[in-house]
Amino acid sequence: MFPFFISDMNKVRKTLNVHERKWSTMKEKVIEISHLTKSYGKSRGVIDVSLNVEKGDIFGFLGPNGAGKSTTIRSMLGFLKINEGSIKILGMDSVKDHEKILKEVGYMPSEAWFYDSMKVSDVIKYAADVRGLDCSEEARKLCERLKVDTNKKIKQLSLGNRKKVSIVCAMQHRPKLFIFDEPTGGLDPLMQKKFFELINEYVNEGATCLLSTHVLTEVDKYCKNAAIMREGRLTMLETPHIDDETFLSFYEEEEE
Repeated sequence: MFPFFISDMNKVRKTLNVHERKWSTMKEKVIEISHLTKSYGKSRGVIDVSLNVEKGDIFGFLGPNGAGKSTTIRSMLGFLKINEGSIKILGMDSVKDHEKILKEVGYMPSEAWFYDSMKVSDVIKYAADVRGLDCSEEARKLCERLKVDTNKKIKQLSLGNRKKVSIVCAMQHRPKLFIFDEPTGGLDPLMQKKFFELINEYVNEGATCLLSTHVLTEVDKYCKNAAIMREGRLTMLETPHIDDETFLSFYEEEEE
């Protein structure tokens, strides 16, 4: 019986090895949106949106103003109550685990709003304190890379410099997921380059990024996958490398 036992065990090992290889190719889903619908009374929000983003992806999230991108993002973060569907972020429910999710996410809204009278250093520290973390070393590195003057007050900063402060606040706790809503508006070309260098560094270390933008070249150059929203509905793109004509067609108004 012993030889047969060895033979059977070898078969089991081979089977397990096959399954291990399959499991290793299955990437963890960081964002799972299923049939999301959110309306504002009679106004349209988003309609039946389903989207999966895997770990390690830089995912381009495109679409015109008012298409539903920000509504989708705010729903993901639990800031909005959804009408239908479900959302999981890092395996957690966007409603029940709202606070836990926010600790693991670096969110940068399109508008960088801060108290004008606060110093930059205080704003950055406050963003870390809210999470109960000491992010001083990472914040220092980010400020150095992005040339952020931490001694100035917010009211002294240009739009681009406010954006840089917002980037530091979103990155300093080294989150598992970055969600950026039009992050490069106001940044000069050099700072745009440095921003994406940072994104790539964090992603290479295991993070994931959802990039909401109007800039097609950013998606073409940096994103691995992409989707576009139009009038509340989402369309997955076969590739993030799309031509200008196809891209602009999503921005054109529908004919009456």
